[in-house]
Formats: sequence, C-alpha cells, structure tokens
Amino acid sequence: MRATRANALDPATRAAAWQAQSLLLGYPDESLRRNLDLLSTVAATLPPPVGAPLTRFLGHVRTRSVFDLAADYVATFDHHKRFSPYLTYFAYGDTRKRGVALLRFKQAYRAAGLRLSEEELPDHLCVVLEFAAAGNADTGLRLLTEHRAGLEVMRRGLRDTGSPWTDVLESIIATLPALAGSEQDAVARLIAEGPPEEAVGLAPFAPSQYLPDPVVRSREAPHTNTEACR
Repeated sequence: MRATRANALDPATRAAAWQAQSLLLGYPDESLRRNLDLLSTVAATLPPPVGAPLTRFLGHVRTRSVFDLAADYVATFDHHKRFSPYLTYFAYGDTRKRGVALLRFKQAYRAAGLRLSEEELPDHLCVVLEFAAAGNADTGLRLLTEHRAGLEVMRRGLRDTGSPWTDVLESIIATLPALAGSEQDAVARLIAEGPPEEAVGLAPFAPSQYLPDPVVRSREAPHTNTEACR
C-alpha cells in the first residue's frame, strides 16, 4: 500500500512549506536575505521532517554572501542536468513528448485562473511549488507526485555532491507520498540511463495557435517574479 505522508500535513502547514521551499529554490538575491528571519520562523513551525532541513539550509544561507550563493546556484542548477529544476526533463528529456508535458502544466495554471510570464518554463520546481501553495493544493500535489521519480533523482544527485540545496529537496519530498514500486524502478532507470534523448527541441505536437497564452499573472508579490526561479 502506498504511503501517504502528504495527507499527514494540514493544508495550511503544507502551503506554508511549499511557499518557503519555492522561495529557497529561487535564484538567490537580496530579497532572500531580507526574508531570512521570516523563513526561519516558518521553518520552525513545520513538522521536523519538513522544517528541520529548511532550518539547516537557512543556517547555510546566513554564512554566505548573496554573490557567493548566486554563484553556487548557477554552478549547481545551470551546469548540471541531473540537478535540473525542470520536472519534465527527467521523464522526457529533450524530446517532443516533453513539449506536450509542458503544455499540461500551462493548462493546469490556466484552469486555476493564473497566467505565467514567458521568462520561465511552467515546470520549474519553484513555480510549481508556488502555484501549489497559492490555493491550488490538489493540482499542485498531482503535478509534483507525477514527477516524484525525477525529484528523487534530483535529491540523490544533490546529496551525492554535498550540495546545501539537498536540504530543500529533502523538505519537499517530506510533503509528498513515498515512492511507489514503479517509481523506484523509474529512479533506478534514470540513474543508470538518464532521461530520453531526441534532439528535436521542446516544441509540442500541437500547433502554436492551440497553446495557452503565456502572459504575466495578475497576483503581485515579491516571490511571484518567476525570473527569480531562473
């Protein structure tokens, strides 16, 4: 029987966790520094499996300059595909099928009345977490759970290199159902073989005129600027 740790968290607690995780997975800038005390307070209110890793990561952030954090972020997430924060990459690689998967994310956002700016792909992990935290828990949880294997590959890769962002992934995974048997097989396959390869770009099969219009969402807050997610 599949474990359901996600169901052990009440909606408000889970939303607070997802919002904090989204902020901590964004590109580090001065706004992160300004929000450290608030994020530390939120982390302290979360159940230990979710909050303790965030507290550890925040402790690391306090020891580094914004410049150093940004350099580490780029070296980690921009230079290593196995740490890709783009969820569909692990399941589909750079294939035509990935384009269709990206369309599903856009449609989920549009159904919730949100529109994403063009600066970021819709499957970026911090975008999905923010979406889930903003009153879209059921859909957000579904999107995250559908890509549970990729999140596990990402977590293991970060852990194996000693990355401080491992703690953020540990916290995210603590809000999700445990890996099912088929997902464990998918993790092993991804580690051994990597994502599918097909050098055709990201264009989906659907013609562009059928795609949702990606424009800036109407809700404004510092963390809704998806440029921070890179």
